Amino acid sequence: MNMIRRTFVSAAAVAMLAAPLAGFAQDIKPRLIRFGYGLNEQSNQGRAAKFFAEQVEKASGGKMKVRAIGAAALGPDVQMQQALIGGAQEMMVGSTATLVGITKEMALWDTPFLFNNAKEADAVLDGPIGQKVIAKLQEKGLVGLVYWENGFRNLTNSKRPVTKLEDLNGIKLRVMQNNVYLDSFKTLGANAVPLPFSELFSALETNTVDGQENPYNTILSSKFFEVQKYLSITNHVYSPWIVLVSKKWWDGLSKDEQKVLADAAKASRDFERKDTRDEAGKALADLKAKGMQINELSPVEAGRMRDKLTRVNAGIGAGIGMELWQETQAELARLRK
Repeated sequence: MNMIRRTFVSAAAVAMLAAPLAGFAQDIKPRLIRFGYGLNEQSNQGRAAKFFAEQVEKASGGKMKVRAIGAAALGPDVQMQQALIGGAQEMMVGSTATLVGITKEMALWDTPFLFNNAKEADAVLDGPIGQKVIAKLQEKGLVGLVYWENGFRNLTNSKRPVTKLEDLNGIKLRVMQNNVYLDSFKTLGANAVPLPFSELFSALETNTVDGQENPYNTILSSKFFEVQKYLSITNHVYSPWIVLVSKKWWDGLSKDEQKVLADAAKASRDFERKDTRDEAGKALADLKAKGMQINELSPVEAGRMRDKLTRVNAGIGAGIGMELWQETQAELARLRK
């Protein structure tokens, strides 16, 4: 009888010990995070996504693993944003411009000729104004962590050099799916065509559109030089990317896990901006070496374009709210003193 009782007690003890061990085994299974982006793995976006993944894995001791998935394999920006809102995907990095339909304040970053240089952009994006805009995303099911740099956007086309305002007349120009971009380039005389980035190379190759506008790095990494002859340095918009998290998914993380992602995102921002800026100068030289004809828009012509867009800028101010618009203008005036 004692033997049976001892056996029963031992079995019960083993079962009690096994239960938490089974739970622990489940706990240490890595948390997998799908991080989608639009450009290819060799791009500045791809390198920064890889850096972010490494930071997360290191800081979490392997308990969180980021699977960076590029080349729009999870869909274009708009599709990934919806997947994040629905909780079907965890993270992404993409353009702020495609978020305007979700959070109207994001249109601030589409303002033509808003920033004079990258130093101004960093100060505004990382400061109170940029954070105020990021905070608005939470109401829509998204959490914004940091802004990365896409860079100052420039024009390419297969028709002619754009040296003055009138040269844009009638050029079929691909723009992002965003009303500010559409209105801006229509106002400047171009035939603006909204298209997802993933369809752009094919559209240029088949002459569905004549041209596009993107930073040097993207023009090079996407091989647009193969289907575009002319590059006009216009620096017409400073274009940020934003690292996003699904709020549904984020709310299920522990504070420690959220901190790992937030810290890794900040480290990736610093890495990505330096990498992008280092690459931009080389990219322009590479594009010239690959046969693109490059011209720089004169300050006089840039001024003419800026003046032509006064109505568009007024519309942006009204759309995002005049308080935010005036706050931004005041901050830029302070930075320029």
